[in-house]
Formats: sequence, structure tokens, C-alpha cells
Amino acid sequence: MSKYSQDFLCEVYRRMYLIREFELRSIEERRRGLIPGFIHSCVGQEATAVGACLALNQEDVITSTHRGHGHLLAKGGEPKFMMAELAARSSGYCRGRGGSLHIADFDLGILGANGIVGGGIPAAVGAALAFSMRKEKRVALSFFGDGATNQGSFHEAANLAGLWKLPVVFFCENNLYGEGTPQSKQAPICDLANRSASYCFPGVIVDGNDPIAVYEVTREAVERARRGEGPTFIEGKTYRFRGHYEGDPQVYRLPGEMEEWLKKDPILTFRKRLLDEGETEEAIREIEQQVQQKLDEAVAFATSSPVPQLEDALSGVYADTHDGKVF
Repeated sequence: MSKYSQDFLCEVYRRMYLIREFELRSIEERRRGLIPGFIHSCVGQEATAVGACLALNQEDVITSTHRGHGHLLAKGGEPKFMMAELAARSSGYCRGRGGSLHIADFDLGILGANGIVGGGIPAAVGAALAFSMRKEKRVALSFFGDGATNQGSFHEAANLAGLWKLPVVFFCENNLYGEGTPQSKQAPICDLANRSASYCFPGVIVDGNDPIAVYEVTREAVERARRGEGPTFIEGKTYRFRGHYEGDPQVYRLPGEMEEWLKKDPILTFRKRLLDEGETEEAIREIEQQVQQKLDEAVAFATSSPVPQLEDALSGVYADTHDGKVF
């Protein structure tokens, strides 16, 4: 039997299922014309987002990536505001200006998704530095992909975080591909967590399709950071079931590769785990029905929301000075 309550395990499943179905609904709504632009879905990577975010407190913060819808939902975001943002409506999290790639909500502790590979890592370290200087028991967690560990932004940020023992967790969602480039052609090492040794903090490898395993290693890293012992690098080995973006022909996949990873689908395997640990099929279906209803409401909300007005185009771009003048 699990050491976790059924309520906790059901919440893990609810959040993962919400992310999966939100992504699939977003893809559908893009095809229907509600959502403009590109979508980089995280279908297949739900366990890393949920496991990591459940280990954080409400006052902790995260930075995200171009594949960041799941991070926001896992941190407690509302699907209707998320869907409205994707649809470029003024009722979205960023009033329709961030779109799929740049969603932020400071009230949730989401400092922003980022279209630049590795762009959120220095921001998380900056937040951790602020927490340290203010002697706050808060932690910053930065999500990024395997390709980001080759960026200077990662190495510079990791160096300072290790030097100053900042309360930050570096969470690498290693889905084996940087866009269409296999990890083996990006880096000379197989386990990216080994890079943490250069900066004198621990590196941990975890099954990124197991949300409980992710939760446990992240909770340990967060507690370590909160004690003032510095960063941890977590590498969650996972896989995305869609292309880099919707429309990606995915010619880089190896034959049979997708089929093998589909056997490890985090939604299906965790659903089976719930049943094995005594949850009823009816209870799980109720969770799924509640999620579907919430997504129906989210699409309706986005569809009925107004588009941003032209006269508001510069609102929020420039800051007022103390005398009210705008520069």
C-alpha cells in the first residue's frame, strides 16, 4: 500500500489528467481557429510538472519554458484564464499579450514562461538571490529542457547559485530532443545531472514519468534549499508524445521509439496505480468528468471573452515615474 493518502493520489491524477486534456483541447481549438499561433504541447510530460509543483509551497516561485502550459496548471492555474490567454483574449492571464509562450502570474508564483531556450534559468536564480538577501524561506524552481543545459545562461546561473548556495532547484525535463536534435548529438554525456558537480551541488536523476518519484526528489531538494544548503539539479527522464510544435513532421524519431514510450504513459500508468491501490473506477471517472466540464467552461469563457483593444496596446509597456510622467 502507498504511504500517501488516496486524496493526495487522486489530486496527482487530477492535475495530470487536467494538463493532458487541456493540451489536447488546445490543439483542437487551434485547428478550429480559436487559438492563433503555435502550440508546443507537453503531452507525455505531465508527471514532471505535477510532481515538482506539488513539492512547492504557495509562496515558492517557478520559471517555465516554451512548453509551459502544464507548469502553470500544476502550480494551481485556472484553465479558463489559460485558455483565454492562448486565444489572445483580454481576460487571459496576460490580457492576451503573452500567448502560449509567455504566460506569467505573480500571484501564483509563476514568474513567466519563456520563448528563449534557457531564458528562465537566470530569472529563477535572481529570485532565489532576493529570497536569500531578504532571509525568506522561499524557493525558486526553474523548469527547462535538455537543450538548455548547453546554454551559457544555465552555466552562468548554476555557477552563481552554487557559489552563493542559493535556494533554487534546477529541474531539467529531459525529453531526449532539443527541437529535433537528439540529446546524443547535443552533449557528450548521457546523464545531464552530472553537470551539477562542476558547481558543487547535487545532481539527481529520476523517472520523469512517475509523479510520486518526482515529488519525492523535488521535495527533498526544496527542503535542502530552504535549509540554506543550496541548489539541486534534478533530471527527469521523460518523453513528449507530440512534435516539438503542432505540425512538426517528427522525421527525427527512431522507428519503434514512440511505441516504447507510450507503454510508459504517465496518465495510464498512474490511473492503473490508483485502481491497484483501491480507488474505484467510478471515482476516477468522476475526476475525469469534472475535468472535462472545467475544460468545456474554459473554452466557452475564452470564446466569449473580448479581444484586446488597440488603444490599450501600450498599457503595461512603460512605467510611470513618481511625478506621473511616462517615458
